[in-house]
Amino acid sequence: MTIEYQVRLDRDACDGIFACLVRDDRFTEASDGLATIDTDGSANGDDELTARFADDRIEDARQAARACPVGAIDVTAVDNE
Repeated sequence: MTIEYQVRLDRDACDGIFACLVRDDRFTEASDGLATIDTDGSANGDDELTARFADDRIEDARQAARACPVGAIDVTAVDNE
């Protein structure tokens, strides 16, 4: 099922543990040693990234968020109404 959702990554809270990387391959290690995510150009400053997706991979993103020990990732379904 395709759903639209938003993934927010608070890079200021990230400790570079990378539990997210093994659960969702859209998360990668940035050159500064912290996690980053493909944002399609959407960013809210250097320390917070927001990416919006419309695909069937919301569960991957949710697993990445649950695995983050510092709670730096939020996944929110987007209501298009």
